[in-house]
Amino acid sequence: MSMIRDLRAAVRPSRGSLRKPASASSTSYDTTRDPATPSAVVDCAVYRDGTRVASTGPLSPHEAMRLVRRDGGFVWIGLHEPTEAEFAGIASEFGLHPLAVEDAVQAHQRPKLERYDDSLFTVFKTIHYVEHDRLTATSEVVETGEVMCFTGRDFFITVRHGGKGSLRALRHRLQDDPELLAKGPSAVLHAIADHVVDGYIAVADAVQDDIDDVETEVFSPGRKGGVSRGVDSAQIYQLKREVLEFKRAVAPLLRPMQLLSERPMRLVDPDIQKYFRDVADHLARVQEQVLGFDELLNSILQANLAQASVAQNEDMRKITAWAAIIAVPTMVTGVYGMNFDNMPELHWKYGYPLVLSLTIAMCVGIHRVLKRNGWL
Repeated sequence: MSMIRDLRAAVRPSRGSLRKPASASSTSYDTTRDPATPSAVVDCAVYRDGTRVASTGPLSPHEAMRLVRRDGGFVWIGLHEPTEAEFAGIASEFGLHPLAVEDAVQAHQRPKLERYDDSLFTVFKTIHYVEHDRLTATSEVVETGEVMCFTGRDFFITVRHGGKGSLRALRHRLQDDPELLAKGPSAVLHAIADHVVDGYIAVADAVQDDIDDVETEVFSPGRKGGVSRGVDSAQIYQLKREVLEFKRAVAPLLRPMQLLSERPMRLVDPDIQKYFRDVADHLARVQEQVLGFDELLNSILQANLAQASVAQNEDMRKITAWAAIIAVPTMVTGVYGMNFDNMPELHWKYGYPLVLSLTIAMCVGIHRVLKRNGWL
């Protein structure tokens, strides 16, 4: 199997399911947290020649690094929302730069790639699509999280923020491909980058469906023979805000992926580096798609406002038409309500039926003319 097939098979789940059932042999891979001693470490393991080194129990980061220094390989540590105190020991053990450590603990960082003396610090924003029956003015469409990665010569550390975006299934898939995992920490970095960008593609498809629904609703006629009155503009603004959040995750990441694919780095295996270009290409496609979403929503919003204006003008035209019809009986009753003495028709036997008939005939005639001209 070629390298590219190995990479894609390892980091991308099958279409049937995104989650694999845990086997009996993989049960011991996950660190069990002691309720009495809370820990941010989700998993800690040593990999040598692409294979996870077996251990009798959960490894501490210090023990894992001691094994690496003694026998070779690399350690992969996964953490979830560590505090400054929980991360201090790991930062000291692996010599992480204080600025990168501060960013990893505080979170809410912009996607980026920073190079330090002995490590790379990469920030990814994960995007999760929030299922909803119908888009409203308060609907949450996308939910964001963060994954920070420290890539060293013999270590790889992930710091995850947010309730979504677990890397456990990705770790298991990589462990099923020892040839790929033998490439070292840079193989894990590529796998995470590809995993995150694949998530962007899936979310973009789901957001496209929401935009299609809004577009259909905006341009559908409000009633037979009438014009569409559009939708609540707050729904479109809400979708624009969610698309903006999506764009903030995608756009800044393109440059780091291009750097990883174009510039030689001693911490990135040459066999792995070329495949970052594939990730960058997919990311560029998603970025174009998200920018298209923003422009399309602007057009939909403008069309919605224009339709609302047209509908208001039509209402005013109809009100004016009915006012013209009502003006006829108003004028007649106003004239005959003045009670002048010299009004012969007031004493005529057929005066009242004649005036009433003429009034009705004039109203009907005006109604027909206005309807024929499209005012009613």
